[in-house]
Amino acid sequence: MTPEDVERLRRETPACELIAHFDNAGASLMPDPVIRAVTDHLELERQFGGYEAATRAADLLQSFYTSVASLIGAHPEEIAFAENATRAWDMAVYALPLDEGDRILTHASEYRSNYLAFLQLAKRRGIAIDLLPSDESGEVDLEAIARLVTTRTKVLALTHVPMQDGLINPVEEAGAIAKDHGLTYVLDSCQAVGQLDVDVKKIGCHVLTATGRKFLRGPRGTGFLYVEKDLADRLDPPFVDAQSAEWTGPQSYKLMPGARRFESFERNFAGMIGLMTAVDYAREVGLPQIEDRVAALSNILRQRLSELPHIKLLDQGNKKSGIVTFEGVETDASAIAAKLRESNITVSVLTANQAWLDLPNRKLPSLVRASVHYFNTEDEIDHFGKTLKTL
Repeated sequence: MTPEDVERLRRETPACELIAHFDNAGASLMPDPVIRAVTDHLELERQFGGYEAATRAADLLQSFYTSVASLIGAHPEEIAFAENATRAWDMAVYALPLDEGDRILTHASEYRSNYLAFLQLAKRRGIAIDLLPSDESGEVDLEAIARLVTTRTKVLALTHVPMQDGLINPVEEAGAIAKDHGLTYVLDSCQAVGQLDVDVKKIGCHVLTATGRKFLRGPRGTGFLYVEKDLADRLDPPFVDAQSAEWTGPQSYKLMPGARRFESFERNFAGMIGLMTAVDYAREVGLPQIEDRVAALSNILRQRLSELPHIKLLDQGNKKSGIVTFEGVETDASAIAAKLRESNITVSVLTANQAWLDLPNRKLPSLVRASVHYFNTEDEIDHFGKTLKTL
């Protein structure tokens, strides 16, 4: 990615003139084409009403499935639009045929909403949750997967990139192990899609979820679900409506084929078009190029922070993402975030109660999360470091 490319991308992101945005793992900045796509459809709805607007945009809306499928190496029938990634994840996971005594394998880096769902499934259906240990790097211990599998183990569920850590879990290697043991492999890729070049067939996952608002730079309140078609056609969604099923008679219905059986009739069509535009924008920039630039910028940021004696880097993992986590030796994470905000630098603060399986074990009551994207610059990173020097 050339300096000219970065400058153009920043011009298409006017907020870059106002802030140094290091919270892309929370919600990134939408580029102009995404904003225009959303507002153009809202203008259609203003002029003609929601139903007529959807009819006029039918071809565009249908293109959503092709665009998202191309992004992650899937087939269009394996893609469903969702109001958010958590709801996408819930629709697939709650549909899995898990009975009392069945077991789920997951890891301490699992996203909190996902683990809450497992706790509810344990309470409702009597399933068991087996927690995989970490290896020396902090990633999921691959050898432990095979060791902990039993005849009742049905699911391997992992988070691709944890929200509270810079590591990237070895998801392809985990997929190979899941295949060997006949496990359904569920992957939360909310923090991966948009910053990494993700291919579901290479990973070997049966279910993948992602959000629009993070590294894809789409609208908030949008997400998508991938379910491998052979699995999708065997699953009964936790609930259905006029989008996910066809009412075939007074006492009968037929589920839609593929992942569409997990969709809802009433949805944010403007957001759906905005997410598709964000996906197309990322594909135009190039996912390999994005991945390389994010890796380079995050390494520079880690280097700058490592030079500050009053800052402690916290990232684990052999391979690291664009998420950079740290704490102050003597300064509270919230105070650090406030100081950065005074200099128009945005970050997130994460607390132990957002990652009960991870942060307390690492004796971390809170941490600062900075997350770079391809439109960030080295000048912004220098500004970040100079601001922290004044703590």
